[in-house]
Amino acid sequence: MAAQMTLADENAEYAAFVEKFKPKKTTDDCYTPEVVYETVADWVSKEYGIDRADMVRPFWPGGDYQRHEYPDGCCVVDNPPFSILAEIKRFYLDHGVHFFLFAPELTLFSGLWDERQCYYAMNAQVTYENGAVVQTAFVTDLDDTYLVRTEPELCRLINEANERNVKSGKVSLPKYVYPLEVLTAARAAWMSGHNTDFRVRKGDACRIKSLDAQRPQGKGIFGGGLLLSERAAAERAAAERAAAERAAAERAAAERAAAEMAEATRWPLSDRERAMQKLLAGDEWEEDEDEQEEQ
Repeated sequence: MAAQMTLADENAEYAAFVEKFKPKKTTDDCYTPEVVYETVADWVSKEYGIDRADMVRPFWPGGDYQRHEYPDGCCVVDNPPFSILAEIKRFYLDHGVHFFLFAPELTLFSGLWDERQCYYAMNAQVTYENGAVVQTAFVTDLDDTYLVRTEPELCRLINEANERNVKSGKVSLPKYVYPLEVLTAARAAWMSGHNTDFRVRKGDACRIKSLDAQRPQGKGIFGGGLLLSERAAAERAAAERAAAERAAAERAAAERAAAEMAEATRWPLSDRERAMQKLLAGDEWEEDEDEQEEQ
């Protein structure tokens, strides 16, 4: 029986289409703003005593990090493809290659969990050179003491570097305001994030890449958009108002909560609880009989 032909065998155009997207799995690093990378690399050098000459960057378009040369004593300080971050960390841990890697903050604790790693939760916002704005964290095997760290100083340095990067003009981030009849994924996500249910019926929208007004300037809608029917646009207007009201209410609630915390009664730890703390550090502690009877 003849071997069954695949779709790629039957359609060369389809195969070429699929092939051209494969390198994108390793292009994350090329979008890293240099001023941000230099800030991170300098901090790592000072914090962990890593010579800048010993830092390697194996993630680039078309590269193969597993075949990259890793000299003795080197450390990977780089922005890897987030989609295969768990695989990358496992490879480095298994092969004894030190690393300090960029990571997406929202999924920092997911994927490969290994206590040989230290997870840096940063609240650092980085605008990458493809225009993507990502809450960026880090993961490393350089820290033998801590499992999770915050690092306010590095956070401040990154945010300052990111601000310089955006203002330098190297990253073009135009601010566009679209009419209510044009819906972008980002705006829909904003409504979802503010607990607002908005739905577009099939037949009430079509996909567009740009508006006629943008084309003479060579501009377009980042990621594409939807042109809504009059009915859908009216429904969106109502949803936007509801989302805005919820956003305002959330801000007000946060302010009230902060004020209440400032006035709240603060309870201290007892001597017995302090003694229990010492036990957690490996010191001996025994609960007294009188205390046991009280409980």
